[in-house]
Order: sequence, then C-alpha cells, then structure tokens
Amino acid sequence: MTPIVFLVILFIGSLLAGLLGSILGIGGGAIIVPLLTIFFHVPIRIAIAASIVSVIATSSGGAIAFLRDGLTNIRVAMFLELATTTGAIFGALITKSVPDRLLFILFAVVLMWSAIAMVRKPKEVETLITSNDKIANKLKLGATITTEREGKITYTLVKTKIGLAMMFCAGMVSSLLGIGSGVLKVPAMDLVMRMPLKASTATSNFMIGVTAASSAIIYLAEGQVDPILTAPVAVGVVIGATIGSRKLKTVNLNSLRYLFVVVLFVVAVEMIFKA
Repeated sequence: MTPIVFLVILFIGSLLAGLLGSILGIGGGAIIVPLLTIFFHVPIRIAIAASIVSVIATSSGGAIAFLRDGLTNIRVAMFLELATTTGAIFGALITKSVPDRLLFILFAVVLMWSAIAMVRKPKEVETLITSNDKIANKLKLGATITTEREGKITYTLVKTKIGLAMMFCAGMVSSLLGIGSGVLKVPAMDLVMRMPLKASTATSNFMIGVTAASSAIIYLAEGQVDPILTAPVAVGVVIGATIGSRKLKTVNLNSLRYLFVVVLFVVAVEMIFKA
C-alpha cells in the first residue's frame, strides 16, 4: 500500500468514525484507536495520541452548539476540570509504564461498557432545588436550563467530593486510552451529583476537549504525536462529526445503535485477542 492510498483510506475511516461517534454519542476516539491498531497496525500509544488530538477538535465543535443553547454549566465544568485535567496529566505521565497488553484490555472493557450504555435507557433522576453540599452552595454550582420538552429546570448539585473523585478517574482513563470518556463523566454528573441529563451531557462535551488538551501536551512533549498520521485522522473525524450532527434527526437511531453495539463487542474481543 502506497503512502497516498494509506492516508486516503485513513481519512475515510476517520470520517466514518466521526460520523458514527457523533450520531451515537460515544465520540470518535472509541472507534479511532481500534481502527488504527487492528486494521492499520499502528502502535497503540501512537494511535492513542492521534485520537486525543481528534477528541479536542470534535469537542470544540460540539461545545459551541451546547453553549449557544444554554445547557452547559460553565461553573460546574471549571470546578470538575480541576480533577479531570489532573487525572489526564497523571494518566499521560504513567502511560509509558503501563504495558501495551493492559492498555488493550482496558480499551476492550471501555468498549463493552460503552455498548451496554448505548442499549440501556438513560435514567433521568429527580433534580434538586436545595442542597446541603457546602461546596456546591459556596461555588453556586446550581443553574437553570430551558429545554423544549421539560421547559425550565432549576437544579443544584450534591456529592461534589464523590464527583471529583470520579472525574479524576475519568480523566485518567481518557488520557490512557485516547477517548473522550463521556460514558464515565455523564453518569458521574447525572446519577451521582443529580444534574439533569441534558445539562450533564452538554457540560461533559465542554469538558472533554479541555481534558484531552491537557494530556495531548504530554504526548506531544514525549514525541508520540505523529503529524502525518494525526492530521488526516483529526480532519476526517471533525468532518464526520459535523455531518453526523446535521443528519442526527433523519437517522433511524435504534437500528444503527443495535448494529453498532454488535460491532463494539466484536472489536472489544479483537482488542483482547491482540492483548
């Protein structure tokens, strides 16, 4: 395979990854790393670094739309980023000491968790308008959002310390595996801290790019970001995610979701065998 053909195929694959990741809400990173390691035989650390850069680009595009709709809680995002960026930096620093075999197994576990999360109906918890959480009250982490279905929703948060601990773990996993880790951040805000699901999804999307950027700096400093590989991946994922966000309303999500769940499980098994 010539270099030009390789780059074209890589671009098309990344475009499809961004398209599917955007429509299904799992992000392109969960597809990019298996694509690079299984089909293109790229070393997993180089694949993770390329995926991290693409995560930054796709998160930035999605964050703008959520900010415009007033769903993102900036105060909560900045507060929780203290934990996620710390976890991401820690994960990037220890990645060299983590065996490749363990990275493949960890990725397989995350893929299976993502598949389960995709078929399980999101649980909308009851929001709270008062809280005994001193941190939430001191930092005024509550807010009011407006949605088409529920109208105005006023909420405040609880269990901020547990949320911070979970965010540290999410940041570390994101950095180690090159994924956005939205499947970990959203449950932490929604089920634990009692933030409305739409607000937690929007806030998670905003945080993903910041988390990825903090670890990308470490990967770049260690020379693991291959520009020739990363450029077509990032461009392809961004274009695919943009198309996916526009086509979201016209796609039969149920059929596509269940088909892709099967694909995720197959890829997870392949990752385990590769380990």
